[in-house]
Amino acid sequence: MKKFCYVQLFSFFTAVICIIFLSCTTSEIKNASKMVLDEQFRLLEINVNENTEITELRYGFTTEPTTKDPLNPSNTADGRSILFNVFEGLVKPDTEGRLLPCLAASWTIEQDGLIYNFFLRDGLLFHDGSPVTPTDVKFSLDTAVSAGFNGLGNVQEIIINGDNQVSIILKSKDPDFLPYLTVGITKKDNPNRERYFIGTGPYYIESYSPQRNMILKKSRNYWQSGLPHIDIITLVFFANYDTLMVALRGGSIDGAFITGSMAAQLNRNNFDIFHNRSAGVQLLALNNAVSPFDNLNVRRALNYGIDVQGIIDTAFFGEGTPSGSPVIPGLSVYYNDSLSYLYDPDTAISLLAASGFNNSNRLELEITVPSNFTMHVDTAQVIVNQLQKIGVNANIKLVDWSTWLSEVYFERQYQATIITLDSQVVSPRGFLTRYQTGNGGNFINFSSEAFDTVFNEILSETDEIKRITLYKDTQRIITENAASVYIQDILYFIALRGGTYRGALDYPLYTIDFSSIYRITNN
Repeated sequence: MKKFCYVQLFSFFTAVICIIFLSCTTSEIKNASKMVLDEQFRLLEINVNENTEITELRYGFTTEPTTKDPLNPSNTADGRSILFNVFEGLVKPDTEGRLLPCLAASWTIEQDGLIYNFFLRDGLLFHDGSPVTPTDVKFSLDTAVSAGFNGLGNVQEIIINGDNQVSIILKSKDPDFLPYLTVGITKKDNPNRERYFIGTGPYYIESYSPQRNMILKKSRNYWQSGLPHIDIITLVFFANYDTLMVALRGGSIDGAFITGSMAAQLNRNNFDIFHNRSAGVQLLALNNAVSPFDNLNVRRALNYGIDVQGIIDTAFFGEGTPSGSPVIPGLSVYYNDSLSYLYDPDTAISLLAASGFNNSNRLELEITVPSNFTMHVDTAQVIVNQLQKIGVNANIKLVDWSTWLSEVYFERQYQATIITLDSQVVSPRGFLTRYQTGNGGNFINFSSEAFDTVFNEILSETDEIKRITLYKDTQRIITENAASVYIQDILYFIALRGGTYRGALDYPLYTIDFSSIYRITNN
């Protein structure tokens, strides 16, 4: 009965807004749209059966989304991880990295990757109950192209073909284009995407209180039968991992991403711990445009003078996979496993001496670290001690996350920093794009004509074997130029309240899929 009432009311408000549109100015139309959307989201609650026990999971994060708009490319890794549950693309990766049909039921590829045709699922609905149309898909992708999303710069035109087909025509052939179509599809007729979060995912955002929490609720319009399992996901935001761990141990949250050192602090009788790769590469990023890191010998010296395995053993309880390149080892087909610098302090000292640094003129280094990431702070402390042995005086500058984003990532006012860089898509290109000269995400200011040439060859090469070779060549160029010190793919853990939750999945992306997690029923 409630669902019938919802459909009637939705139809009523749709009719009302149509009448309003006929007699209103543009400004009035926008205000009317907001009124109707507010009412549609209120009506989502009508579908909830009050007689059914409501299940909730409270999950902790130390950063929060910088945007709730899936068509804004400036989000954080945690932000993208959260929105993974709210917005969906034409395709979606599984836990093995394979791309599966999502909003698109199927697709065809023509002319060796020049034209991609997508056929939408029947009956798709947005969170507000309105149908998903090819017009919404075209709008979303056009907006993402204009916003400069990685991988979409090659799009020439997006065409609607009939009631359920969208065709994407590229400027040049791209056989590796499909992974970039995980970009979230949202409703075209949405006057404010930062206020109305209208997607197709298993959850919708009911409320957001900055620096406090975000509440996700189960979508009754989700296309995938049986999902999600939990009714409410309450995301709780903490200033740092110290306060998060206090909340986790004290029971005010049910779960969180944690590192090995944090997992060791938990009583295994009270928590279930699941392995979860970060799907990103932790690195000591060096600003190649500032002295002394505009000197290749100095950058190489730091690579030889830092013991990566020592970092993993000391700061991560031995849990982590060393990485000698910007690509995660998990992408084993494309990963170049021959590139790691061997720990060699003597060579490091010699390279520093050749650059004019010695005991009477020691290299002074400031490492800027976002204070909310305990694992990066721990890594920095180990690196400071290691660099002291090769005659480098390093100090740590702790900053909050917003300062890191503004000063380091956007303004590039730093010497070195420790961070984890991930890919928004399951493709080695997602890790390597930022190293192109002039790329907006190239905050280390790396520039190599050789890299740019090989990378551009990848974009047009249709032979998979040749593309694999080219991907490995790009990694070799980056490592030979010691663009940064590549440390590891951090082994994270998902900690969940013991004996209470199951179903956590490990993706080759930095994300958490709340739809798969379920609460154990005690009979």
